[in-house]
Amino acid sequence: MPTVLITGCSSGFGLETAKLFLDRGWQVVATMRTPSPDLLPASERLQLLALDVTDADSIREAVAAAGPIDVLVNNAGVGLLYPLEAHTMDVVRDVFETNALGTIAMTRAVLPQFRLRGAGTIVNVTSAVTLAPMPLLAVYSGSKAAVNAFTESLALELAPLGIRTRLVVPGASPATRFGERARAHMGDMPDAYRPTLQDVVRAFQSRGDDVTRPRDVAEAVWQAATDPDAPARLPAGADAVALALAVQPAASGVAT
Repeated sequence: MPTVLITGCSSGFGLETAKLFLDRGWQVVATMRTPSPDLLPASERLQLLALDVTDADSIREAVAAAGPIDVLVNNAGVGLLYPLEAHTMDVVRDVFETNALGTIAMTRAVLPQFRLRGAGTIVNVTSAVTLAPMPLLAVYSGSKAAVNAFTESLALELAPLGIRTRLVVPGASPATRFGERARAHMGDMPDAYRPTLQDVVRAFQSRGDDVTRPRDVAEAVWQAATDPDAPARLPAGADAVALALAVQPAASGVAT
């Protein structure tokens, strides 16, 4: 029975992905900073572990406790919708530490066992904002674009070792807290950015059904993890698929 380790399972994409893999008979190691047994159905195939992807000791302990795994899903991340000028550098570092360096650190931690077995799959979850620029997402987009480049280069490095590396690229989720967080801090930004922030938040809120649902991401991760012929980059969600086809159809993983 194969085993998947998923980071960031406390909500959203990670939680739904853990549920899907459990439903389909896998052993699931669901990780989050503060494990909560109530989030997932009780199962002998489920292991809940505390994990902070920005902490080296936490990573080492979680990977050791998980034991042998077949698939690593790097899903843990933090969002940020705000003007660059209004960020502190501590906030910028936190976003990159979680989204980019956390992904790299987790990948590095599981590579020895994958290399020794000559098998294993790494699935990194990024964002469709890397496909087309949007205002007020410079730091977040930069952190996710770094993961895209890291993943695509690493795939070439690891393929000769029998290790597969894939990207899942979700669109905008109705469950996102980007707009909520931005509005909570509007008093901290220069007035010149307020109209742009309001426009972006309205754009996210007005998408209707043309958005990404957690199940869309879970299904894309499943395909990336289980289909040897899955494309290197899988858009997840109606908006991400449309954007991928418009921007780079040859690399979208979607039939034209």
